[in-house]
Amino acid sequence: MKSLADLEAIRQKTLDKVNLRREHEGTRIVVGMATCGIAAGARPVMLAFMDEINKRGLLNVTVAQTGCIGMCRLEPIVEITAPGQEKVTYVHMTPEKVARVVAEHVVNGTPVAEYTIGAQDK
Repeated sequence: MKSLADLEAIRQKTLDKVNLRREHEGTRIVVGMATCGIAAGARPVMLAFMDEINKRGLLNVTVAQTGCIGMCRLEPIVEITAPGQEKVTYVHMTPEKVARVVAEHVVNGTPVAEYTIGAQDK
């Protein structure tokens, strides 16, 4: 970086990346990857989501990670946000549950109710 123009170019490039994240139109799958989530098995869950999304060739789906979601006793936690739908929070996720969640929720738009936080509270 040798000039103010170089700094402005870096700033604009960073803003463009941030705006791309905000404008994402597809489905977003967020896995809680704080220490509690990792200890409960979140890493294999996240990898299973990535594998399933790639296997199915789903292009408008993003798998991301976040820190603590705040309910450590329910880890691994996965939140799915799809266009036009409310966010759905899945709890006690396992890699074995991922294919069903992708097939029913991500592809067909029907959340798997028995894996959700609402089912856990009953």
